[in-house]
Amino acid sequence: MRIILFRHGPAEDRDPQRWPDDHARPLTTKGEARVRRCARALKKLEGEIHVILSSPLVRCMRTAELLREECGSQPALTAFPSLAPGRSWRTTMQRLAEESPDSTLVLVGHEPELGKLAGLFLFGAPASLPLKKAGACSFTFDETVAAGAGRMRWFLPPRALERLAPPRRHA
Repeated sequence: MRIILFRHGPAEDRDPQRWPDDHARPLTTKGEARVRRCARALKKLEGEIHVILSSPLVRCMRTAELLREECGSQPALTAFPSLAPGRSWRTTMQRLAEESPDSTLVLVGHEPELGKLAGLFLFGAPASLPLKKAGACSFTFDETVAAGAGRMRWFLPPRALERLAPPRRHA
């Protein structure tokens, strides 16, 4: 199994006047463009993506939608509340254990939760390996996902991903 952790792209600044509920805060226009470039790089690095699980917050769901569009193969996209800020990594681990060992999944979420999940995959404990906005990292697991059983394939900030992105094809 391959799992990619992908942090949401740059979002609008917190503003209780515009977004009384922070869950509704969207990506910026530049954030959407950055996510598209990084998503093309993920597709180039990982090939086919089967499942995208995303925090239900607007900025993550939009990041996941842009990734899905750039993948072209239309992976399944599901809002997964366990990836929202402050939620338990245990529920996420249980969900990942249900996936086929041949699957490639992308988890779209927030910091510090994704960084803790990366530490859990590598070290068996939720030690933080923080991701920048629109940054990502990739892990492989021989069988099912388990704490400490992951092997990191790569860990890239958004600028490195953007450099790897193939040019966008025009329709």
